[in-house]
Amino acid sequence: MERKVKYDYTFKLECVKLVVEKHYSWDYVSAQKGLSRSNIRKWVGFYKEYGAISLLPRKNQSYSLDFKLKVLKAIDKDLLSLRETSIKFNIPDTSIIVKWKKDFANFGLVGLYPKTRGKPKSMDTNKRKKRKSDKPLTREEELLLENEALRCENELLKKLQALIQAEEKARKRKS
Repeated sequence: MERKVKYDYTFKLECVKLVVEKHYSWDYVSAQKGLSRSNIRKWVGFYKEYGAISLLPRKNQSYSLDFKLKVLKAIDKDLLSLRETSIKFNIPDTSIIVKWKKDFANFGLVGLYPKTRGKPKSMDTNKRKKRKSDKPLTREEELLLENEALRCENELLKKLQALIQAEEKARKRKS
């Protein structure tokens, strides 16, 4: 399933070319096109670093633990901003880096490990129903099962009787 793209490739390229080739300001282009200045700055940065191909929509990508550590160390060592870091390491959104920083601060190295997504691959064996054994039930077990079945039937009949009485009251009110 593809990710929904807010701005298509041609629109991004048009905005970037207005800034790069026609030398319009980020503010002017953002006002003309009706989008935030930060988007244009980000697109121009990626365009200058990686070319027009960087403006194409990307699929969700998972990053290795080593890569995440390398990015976080570069931020501290080189005093990079989030935008500079995302452009340098070709990360499409700065919120990804913010999440890595937060996870690292809260959980340490464990917080940077890739997380599993979706349903678990196998069922939990502890939650399965116990299988009925082939050996016959004792008289006491039979009586307990019959007693439980009668209790359930009794409760069901009580609820049915209450429902019938409620319907009769409703009919009397209407007439």
